[in-house]
Amino acid sequence: MRAAAFFDLDKTLMEGSSALHFARAAYKAGMLSRRKMASDAWANIRFRLRGSTDEQTDELRQRVLDSIAGQRVVDLARLGPDVLAGVLPLMYEEMLKVAWEHQDAGRPAYIVTAASQELAETLARVLVFEGGIGMRSEISGGVYTGRPDGPFTYREGKAQAIRELAEREGIDLEQSYAYSDSESDLPMLRAVGHPVAVNPDAALERVAREEGWRIMRFDTLRRRVRLAAALGLGALLAGGGGYAAARMRRPAWWRLRKRSAVRLLFM
Repeated sequence: MRAAAFFDLDKTLMEGSSALHFARAAYKAGMLSRRKMASDAWANIRFRLRGSTDEQTDELRQRVLDSIAGQRVVDLARLGPDVLAGVLPLMYEEMLKVAWEHQDAGRPAYIVTAASQELAETLARVLVFEGGIGMRSEISGGVYTGRPDGPFTYREGKAQAIRELAEREGIDLEQSYAYSDSESDLPMLRAVGHPVAVNPDAALERVAREEGWRIMRFDTLRRRVRLAAALGLGALLAGGGGYAAARMRRPAWWRLRKRSAVRLLFM
């Protein structure tokens, strides 16, 4: 039996949430309203900063199922290029290197995500992984029904999915690796012999330190937020007319630098 490596997608293989880029592509195709897209954008920022709760994830799953109900499979498949255009630039080079090193050592690499099975499979092909496991939606007559087609690949669902894959492919999970950022993926991480916490939320970091797991961190959003907050606080403390007068005396490059720091939040 051989070992394998399993990778969560959002905040592990890539920065941020893949759901936002699906929402953008759906909006451009006329499948999503502007208000709904703005809501998803805010949810993405909260997810990147705080992680997701069970309630938020279940809500997202139902929202996705509801949004694709009645849509043709081929129409959603045609969103692929736009989705990939948003997702691929956000892939962590460090994690891709880790995945390819596993492959070079004879361990196949798999994406395991609560995102759609279609996105998981598409990314797996593009990134040259051996496969992808995601949320399956029921299809009837080439149209999505809005009902799930199998277990939700979240929490215990992810662990169940990799155990089923291991049985089919003859994979030794005790010798395998799993990578994730979230406490919600503890079942998946504990299903293998070598769990790794990547950009972990507070709960996962605490468990990882207690159990001696490897921790990898390179997410930059929190640092950008702190920089913008510090600039904003400085402006408030300057206060009143003195600040206004000082601002008038500052050269244009200073004001541009401040605006650029705020824009870092949305890069």
